[in-house]
Amino acid sequence: MKHKYKLIRSNRKSLALEISRDLEVIVRAPKRLSSHVINRFVSDKEEWIEKNLELVANQRSKEATFALTDEQKAELKEKAKQVIPAKVEHYSDIMGLSPTGVKITSAEKRFGSCSSKNSLCFSYRLMLYPDEAIDYVVVHELAHIKHHNHSKAFYELVLKYMPDYKPRAAMLKHLGS
Repeated sequence: MKHKYKLIRSNRKSLALEISRDLEVIVRAPKRLSSHVINRFVSDKEEWIEKNLELVANQRSKEATFALTDEQKAELKEKAKQVIPAKVEHYSDIMGLSPTGVKITSAEKRFGSCSSKNSLCFSYRLMLYPDEAIDYVVVHELAHIKHHNHSKAFYELVLKYMPDYKPRAAMLKHLGS
């Protein structure tokens, strides 16, 4: 076996493999599964492990390259407070959906969210992306007011108001990585 791994046993029914942000290989396994079966599973996944270790390492180096100063963060937050609520208002009118509130956050893992009470949050980091991508996140979160999931109906609603949402969503993934 090429890679050492951290084993976490729990009351689960299946094996799972992940790469942590610290480039650690983690295997999650049922409590009573034999070490032999786990080792064979890891050996069979060596190619996947290599590929994903590289992806996580690349992501980390890009994040370090694009680290923002406190001053830059403050400027982006101010810009977001001007830009995003106006976009939410614009698309709210078009879609006939109104959030109970709009907040700008410092979230690093997600661009936006919609609470169960229909309050929307957006990361100031959206200001690092083109307007087309920001508009997509706004429409996406507004659609969650009607559908609090990612069902077919949810995506049909997004499609109705943003027929080109797929390339816009891809922009977030492509530019973010």
